[in-house]
Amino acid sequence: MLETLKQIDRELFLYLNNLGIKEWDWFWVLLTEKETSIPLYVILLFLIFKKIRLRGLLITVVVVALMITFTDQTANFFKDSFQRLRPCNESFIEYGRFLAKRCGKYGYFSGHAISSFAVATLVSNVLKPYYKYVFYWLFFWAFMVTYSRIYVGVHYPADIFTGAVFGIAIGFLFYKLCKYLRFRFDK
Repeated sequence: MLETLKQIDRELFLYLNNLGIKEWDWFWVLLTEKETSIPLYVILLFLIFKKIRLRGLLITVVVVALMITFTDQTANFFKDSFQRLRPCNESFIEYGRFLAKRCGKYGYFSGHAISSFAVATLVSNVLKPYYKYVFYWLFFWAFMVTYSRIYVGVHYPADIFTGAVFGIAIGFLFYKLCKYLRFRFDK
């Protein structure tokens, strides 16, 4: 059963990875870099500050920093525990496309997916009362970032899906913590 799931994951990876076209490679390589999201983070910080002021912003930033640390460590724990090789380390990558600058050894599950979806979940919940469509934009961003990991050849779809599910759950829990701390200290 597990081998069948792995085979389906490999085939889905090759299908999604080979959907790319050379003219768009630069976009996906750029999108997969963490630094590319910095302008979005600056905009989100401004929107949070604009609506919940400095103390609320500081509480939110501290909670997000703790959450990112937690998601990063969670992803590393799973990678070290499962030790599933990334597609770029497998022999069948010759049938796919590898565009990333580096590969890494283990990939289950995606740190980009858990972090992106956690941030999208927490921040969209913080901003939801003020901005009607923020949820859609942030989840679109998280989806694009995580799909870029398949496009550049460093993650299987299952790595992405599992990371996204964990990210949404963790983002929601940390949102509850943020909401509690804002209620308690943001008077």
